[in-house]
Amino acid sequence: MKKHSYISFFLFLTGLLVSAQDLVPITKSEVQTKVSDHNTAIKISEEEFNQARADYRQTNAVFLPNITASHTAMATTNPLMAFGSKLNQEILSANDFSPALLNDPSQIENYATKLEIQQPLLNFDGLYQRKAAKSKMDAMSLQTERTEDYLIFEVDKSYMQLQLAYKAVAVLEKALEAADVNKKLAEDSFKQGYLQRADVLNVEVRVTEIQNQLQSAKSNVQNASNYLSFLMNDKTYVVYIPADELTVSTLTIEDKTVSENRSDIKAMQLASNAYEAMNKADKMAFLPRLNAFGSYELYDDQLFQGDANGYLFGAQLSWDIFQGSKRFGKAQKSKSEFEKSKLEYSQYVSQSNLELNKAKRAFLDSKNKLKLSALAMEQSEESLRIRTNRFKEGLEKTSDLLLADTQYAQKQLEYYQTIFEYNYAQAYLQFLTK
Repeated sequence: MKKHSYISFFLFLTGLLVSAQDLVPITKSEVQTKVSDHNTAIKISEEEFNQARADYRQTNAVFLPNITASHTAMATTNPLMAFGSKLNQEILSANDFSPALLNDPSQIENYATKLEIQQPLLNFDGLYQRKAAKSKMDAMSLQTERTEDYLIFEVDKSYMQLQLAYKAVAVLEKALEAADVNKKLAEDSFKQGYLQRADVLNVEVRVTEIQNQLQSAKSNVQNASNYLSFLMNDKTYVVYIPADELTVSTLTIEDKTVSENRSDIKAMQLASNAYEAMNKADKMAFLPRLNAFGSYELYDDQLFQGDANGYLFGAQLSWDIFQGSKRFGKAQKSKSEFEKSKLEYSQYVSQSNLELNKAKRAFLDSKNKLKLSALAMEQSEESLRIRTNRFKEGLEKTSDLLLADTQYAQKQLEYYQTIFEYNYAQAYLQFLTK
């Protein structure tokens, strides 16, 4: 029996050591740093910006030349091709003008090395397409910035949830200690004949209820820790301990407004600018284009040789006059998309102001609720103290004591929940007005 007790104690101590190793203290600033460095949502947003930047770089073709090089080998008995190949190779002789050779030439081999360049000069629709791509890239940069702002807010909320979870555990652990004391008092009073068995059972039921609530609170600690791990992209999923406790923070909200310079609102405006530029690009597609071109060519009857050479350069003014009304429909569609983007921008700003007003009211409500919940907690604590003393003297019913005990634990939890709501309302206001 003694050996069995030693084994049980060893297993219990081992379990405590393992649990202690899994508990990792962490500050909010550490969480924010790790989220900024490793969060997947930020990386996704950065890749979306990289895609937009790559699209913008593609529009450099509006200014930069298109250069190609090629080497072509062919053999032919086609009269026209054979005569032209000899002419390009600069080996044409008087005998080649014989009608018999012109009409039925021998096989001719021709090897041509060609360097071509095409330089855009006037491409109005391409210029506006480039402007649209630039607006889209800038919008994606601002969206990345807003994603980071949102994650800062999410870290604030999640860290407060972890603090709240630990507060709930602390409250319930104290409530369980008090319930165990009351249980012992009830059992002693029952043995002395002052209480009935039903009263003792009610106390035991209360102890069981607190144990269940405590287990749920500990699960909430793990859930909050796991969510922080998710935000930090940490696959270890350890249980974190906040370095500081949940306390009331203060913020002035009188001058808080939604600014049109907020990154997501500016991104919406830039997106609308991009649609406007695309609409102008579609309209400019009706205008002609001016491009310069040139080539340098080497010809020979041997592979990778070039005894004969020549060049060509010029300019081309092209105008697609009619494409079966395709461009008309495209221009109408881009105009509709531009008008839609303006409406979406206006709706987004209006919705943001609506959210701000709602958040301000929630902040004021939580501020008032904080005062009342603090008062209610103090009153319930005093009520419990009085009833506990009377119960020890046999002057209080068990049911009244249990009710006071339950009420005090509930008011404590409500108070800390109100602190969370108050701080959350402030963090949300900062996020909306940043």
